[in-house]
Amino acid sequence: MNVASRPLVSVITPVYNGEKFIRACIESVLAQTYQNWEHVIANNRSTDRTLEIAEAYARQDPRIRIRNNPEFTSAIQNHQIGFQAISSESKYCKVVHADDWMFPDCISQMVTVAEANPSVGIVGSYRLDGVTVNLDGLPYPSTVIPGRDICRLTLLGKLYVFGSPTSLLIRSDFIRNRRPFYDEHSFPRHCDKAACFEILRDSDFGFVHQVLTYTRRPDEARTSFSKKVGTSGVESLMMLRKYGALYLDRTVYEKYQKYREKRYYVFLGQNVFRRRDTQFWEYHRNALKILGRPLSLFTLVKASFLALMDKILSPAKAVARTLRLARTPSISQTALDQGLFR
Repeated sequence: MNVASRPLVSVITPVYNGEKFIRACIESVLAQTYQNWEHVIANNRSTDRTLEIAEAYARQDPRIRIRNNPEFTSAIQNHQIGFQAISSESKYCKVVHADDWMFPDCISQMVTVAEANPSVGIVGSYRLDGVTVNLDGLPYPSTVIPGRDICRLTLLGKLYVFGSPTSLLIRSDFIRNRRPFYDEHSFPRHCDKAACFEILRDSDFGFVHQVLTYTRRPDEARTSFSKKVGTSGVESLMMLRKYGALYLDRTVYEKYQKYREKRYYVFLGQNVFRRRDTQFWEYHRNALKILGRPLSLFTLVKASFLALMDKILSPAKAVARTLRLARTPSISQTALDQGLFR
């Protein structure tokens, strides 16, 4: 791209008490080979040196702006504050969490794909996730993939390329046209993933086959709420309930929904025997309300029975699963055979 024609990219960093890593995050923005950006730091009433560090950088570079919240909000609401603060001239938006960072060529590579393909609403790439490279599965060198195909494969658990907000570049118009951008009510813990399903209804997914972002994984002492409570399974079921009819064949949708519901109840049953705390059951009680199936004693008894049967039958099921996988082509090969990627 010609330097003069490079569109403005808004980088959003929501942060609360991030003094340990915020320098590395800001430095990764400053180190970008792509220079037409603004960096909006949404400080959520941090009580450590986060604000002091961010203000020092803002004094040195006018492209860095700080939104200091007047009162403490939830993490999702702090994202919304950052989104609302982007410039009216912004064409693309890139979240970078305060404990994550970007490799120097990240914005340049992602914007290049988006500018060359106006149908693309979201651009992703490989990422370094702790010490593991993931968000793979797309056959090289596929650069533009129909959004509906990405959503279908994601709903069926055959592909996952969304990652965290740090992993993606999004056209700013999609953010401006959704208020709020994240639907925290329907998807309390994974509303960023749900936003991808919404955007890809009418747009394509771009991909760069390079490692462009880094997601920091907390040590075991700081295990996240999502991992502790097991939110991914039930919220994936919520997404299947909301988007399955949109992206899947009706027969496939109905069969897969029954399968996922059974697996979720087995999960609940397994945790009855593990004596989970009140936080665990409170989350899943609320999740079942959203699904329209309140948690009851009967539900728990049924779930415990399913978990017990699953354990008894697991050796036979494992053999059947192995035989089935041996007869099934890889996801990438299947996709190529059907001509889904271009």
